[in-house]
Amino acid sequence: MFSSRSRRAPRLTAKRSPLRALPWAALLQGGAAAAERWRSLSAKDRARLTEIVRNSRGRLGNLSSRERDELKKLARKLDLKGMGRELLPLVRGRRGKRR
Repeated sequence: MFSSRSRRAPRLTAKRSPLRALPWAALLQGGAAAAERWRSLSAKDRARLTEIVRNSRGRLGNLSSRERDELKKLARKLDLKGMGRELLPLVRGRRGKRR
């Protein structure tokens, strides 16, 4: 007969565990930065941005040129470049540890 050992799924070691591989602190900080930017928009702007993205199904090609311009204006208000600059030390710090 087969031994019970051969039928078991291989165990994941701590090194290979997908949960340990996720940078939880970086994800939380990124989420907090995105939430802060989102809350900085007025309720009217948040509603309009949500409507544009929902109607376009996330594809710029589904938008009219006027809607694209409006989306760009709202994205500028979100200050995505600033959020990227804020999160850059997290990425740099992680890469520095690997080398």
